[in-house]
Amino acid sequence: KALTTKNRTDTVIAIARTPDNARDLGVEVRKGDYTDRAGFERALKGVDVVLLVSGMAAPDERISQHRNVIEAARTAGVGKIVYTSVQGPDEGTSFSPIVQSNRQTEQDIRESGLDWVIGRNGIYIEPDIEYINTYQAVGEIANCAGEGKCGYTTRDELAYAYAQMLTSVGHKGRTYNLHGETLTQAELADYMSHAFGTSLVYRAMSVEEYRQDRIAELGEFMGTVI
Repeated sequence: KALTTKNRTDTVIAIARTPDNARDLGVEVRKGDYTDRAGFERALKGVDVVLLVSGMAAPDERISQHRNVIEAARTAGVGKIVYTSVQGPDEGTSFSPIVQSNRQTEQDIRESGLDWVIGRNGIYIEPDIEYINTYQAVGEIANCAGEGKCGYTTRDELAYAYAQMLTSVGHKGRTYNLHGETLTQAELADYMSHAFGTSLVYRAMSVEEYRQDRIAELGEFMGTVI
């Protein structure tokens, strides 16, 4: 959607596993699946620049899926690939396997022979906003971040940034960390209190307490990385 508002003459194509689910985007939609390299090559026919959105599979699976897209892009004659990577430590946290898989894809892209740009996304603020009713009900934001700081961003901001990377010159071979000013969770509670006219405080939890809380809500895989 960010691309369609740039007032350019480029043709924007969406690739989806289930094209009918993307018809409302108002652009050409082609069928493509990260697990089907040959099919993705067909989907990329005539495409000059591709945005590779990091997959949601388990880390080892997403590496091979991303390689399918990279190889399909190279074979189809795509000239430039832009990748939505992630920020975070490569080791020492439950999220590190996700980061490692993204770093591997970054390396694969750099070695692909294609022009490339990499964006490393910060933490989306939208889930906290969507949780506002829950936060208000209990009067707090509770997690294991302690005094750690987080650089948030919005999906609309990221969409704008990637639209620039896809269409503007001067980004070739660049890696960007995409996030706003870093905040503690106590500061986040203050900002959200002001924005929503409520009164929230921050409560620190132990890592294990928070882990069990997340698993109960999100399941074993996502609960250990969120």
